[in-house]
Amino acid sequence: MNTFAWFQPTEIRFGAGRVTEAGEAAARFGRRCVLVTSSSASPRAALYERVKTHLVHAGISVAHFDGVAPNPTTDVVTRGAEVARSHRADVVVGLGGGSAMDTAKAIAVEASHPGTAWDYLFYRTPQPDERTLPVVAIPTTSGSASHVTQVAVVTNPATRDKSALYNAILYPRVGIVDPELMTTVPPPVTAATGFDIFAHSFESYLHPHRSAYTELLALEAIRLVLRRLPEAIADGKNVVVRSALAWADTLAGLCIANAGVTLPHGVAMAIGGLYPHVAHGEALAAVYPAIMRFTWQDARSQFAVLGRHLEPALADASEAEAAAGAAAALDRFLARIRLALTLDQLAVPINELPLLARRSLVLPDYSNHPRLASEAEILKLLQESHRSFAAVAPND
Repeated sequence: MNTFAWFQPTEIRFGAGRVTEAGEAAARFGRRCVLVTSSSASPRAALYERVKTHLVHAGISVAHFDGVAPNPTTDVVTRGAEVARSHRADVVVGLGGGSAMDTAKAIAVEASHPGTAWDYLFYRTPQPDERTLPVVAIPTTSGSASHVTQVAVVTNPATRDKSALYNAILYPRVGIVDPELMTTVPPPVTAATGFDIFAHSFESYLHPHRSAYTELLALEAIRLVLRRLPEAIADGKNVVVRSALAWADTLAGLCIANAGVTLPHGVAMAIGGLYPHVAHGEALAAVYPAIMRFTWQDARSQFAVLGRHLEPALADASEAEAAAGAAAALDRFLARIRLALTLDQLAVPINELPLLARRSLVLPDYSNHPRLASEAEILKLLQESHRSFAAVAPND
């Protein structure tokens, strides 16, 4: 067993109905709060009002910033930070999917530091410090795991670049995981966010910084996703199923917070920066088949475990056979959850694939992959991912 460290400062409050604790949780950090959500004109408006009520009943003065959009931009963060500063906020509550929670974290930095959140990306100096406002995160989807990580992903539209703040100061102080909030998520979003849980789990399982702890949690998250995600797509109102996915999302977040992600996430982040209309889970689904085939021989034991999870017929197969069969088994799973996508279907221009390949090397995720990919190899993977889904299969 390798030596390892484990750090998780977020207080996790998990269970149906626990959103009612939002006010009490936020009040621990002050009496002035900025609530960060998507538009109040969305179907979630009633939920936003409920949470505001919980906050007010706890004696908190609330300013509501409802400007979050998918793939949140630096402009969005700046507008939210202006609201937080003008309200003299003591705490930021992020309510929504990964975009809302990441925006809340970035606002917590920009509202309390000089410059903008973009000035504090993971590779820059100085880094955010103790002035950062505390964050309470309340997810309404299962996929981003932002409620238990030290990451805030932001897009700079001027440079078409998607990058991240990454600092322990960004861990939410409290994560309230209420599976009842996920029961209205539509099937396509459930599929895309659910596949992100799988990707977080499997990539942390492949990661060189994995440990016995992350392997344990990652495999449980993978098991839950493979079993429960198709059920959630078929019956999204089933709280038992939603609870299983919410727990898998939390486990996967604990894994990436302590290990990390690999090549698929680096590529998907680059896709999101260049093409903000593409959902993160969709980007992952489009590139995973080709990357699986590129990788399996360099991580046979992990791929064999995955193959046996995906395909019962591989239970008694040799390690080599189970590993080799994992990619095709994942293809079938993607088809089952209606996420068998290609880059051309996602309107990624074929003439920009060389640019996308270069951008895929900006974040360090690729360097943690079991098989280190060159820019030329990433371009080839993108070209394969741009073809029809079925065309990749003969390369097994």
